[in-house]
Amino acid sequence: MGGESTSETKQQSQTQPWLEAQPALKNILTQLQGGLGNTGVTSGENTALNTIQANANDAAAKYSPAVSNYATTLLNGGGATNQAGNVNDYYKQYYNATNPLASNTNYDPMQTPGIGDQLQALKDNISQSVNGTFAAAGRDFSGYNQKALGSGIAAGLAPILTAQYNQNVQNQQGAAGNLYNAGNTTAGIQAGMTQQDLANRGQGVTAAGAAVDAANTGANATLAAEAQRRGIPVQALGLLAQIGIPIAGLGSQSSGTSNTTNQMSGVQQFQGIASGLGSLFGSGGGGGGGASTAANMIKFISDRNAKEDIEEVGRLHDGTAVYRYRYKGQPGFQIGLMAQEVEQYAPEAVGMIGQFKAVDYKLATDRSVKRVA
Repeated sequence: MGGESTSETKQQSQTQPWLEAQPALKNILTQLQGGLGNTGVTSGENTALNTIQANANDAAAKYSPAVSNYATTLLNGGGATNQAGNVNDYYKQYYNATNPLASNTNYDPMQTPGIGDQLQALKDNISQSVNGTFAAAGRDFSGYNQKALGSGIAAGLAPILTAQYNQNVQNQQGAAGNLYNAGNTTAGIQAGMTQQDLANRGQGVTAAGAAVDAANTGANATLAAEAQRRGIPVQALGLLAQIGIPIAGLGSQSSGTSNTTNQMSGVQQFQGIASGLGSLFGSGGGGGGGASTAANMIKFISDRNAKEDIEEVGRLHDGTAVYRYRYKGQPGFQIGLMAQEVEQYAPEAVGMIGQFKAVDYKLATDRSVKRVA
């Protein structure tokens, strides 16, 4: 046994913040509304932004050419090899001055400049000494005189000639070594200048980026200033919204209409019918026999399976238990009997309404009434 019922509900609700806080909240909202007109860029902010922009443009005009020239210079090597020609010239001069000695393999002492004059002077001194000795003895120009003169000259000149020979060898070898070292030094200087040239070119690549940045300084400052001009009002509005929106949400109103369709159980329908019949025939006691007749016609659903939250609250005079319960799906509590218990002693008082057992309370309580009588 089942059915449907349709209902339409109109509802309206209003939420208010804490009453004592309303004046303060209204004051805050009033100030916020006043602040909505002040979210733009202030004159001070605009002046600061214009100053930043002007400074950036001035700096770009002053320094961008210098930075660009610096980058170009480094990209061209930074003049690291500019002295290469001078270094080569110095080496050539040294080479031309030293090479004759370094290339000379004739170690003859007599070819040494100035050695002849030195030997001649020494020879004259020896001759005068030896010849003078023999002349004093009256034996000058004798054979012994010539022999002694030759021995004296040989003994006097030999050390000088030997020393000069060794010196010539040493000078030639030293000059050759110096040319070798000078060549290595020059090559090292040239290599160092080349490496510096390459390093400068590498720095030039980095400086080129700085030159571009310097050229873009003014434009970037303009973009940043315009971003601030756009962003400051948005930020101000955002701050106002963060404060105002939650406050506005503290008080709200809502209204609406809803349509509801309910599926009623057999118990619910029976309750409605029973209530209607009770109203139709009266609640008993007086005014003719209509109420008694209606009561005899009605069996109230008392099936345990239709109830929940069941608790015993007392007993009739014949010992039948009386219970407090709720019909399933209904909020209110009822008091009554259980059909399963009544049919054990008064089966004539129990019938069926749909799928549930129902009790005729008059028949069910006759035995208890008789006990009292």
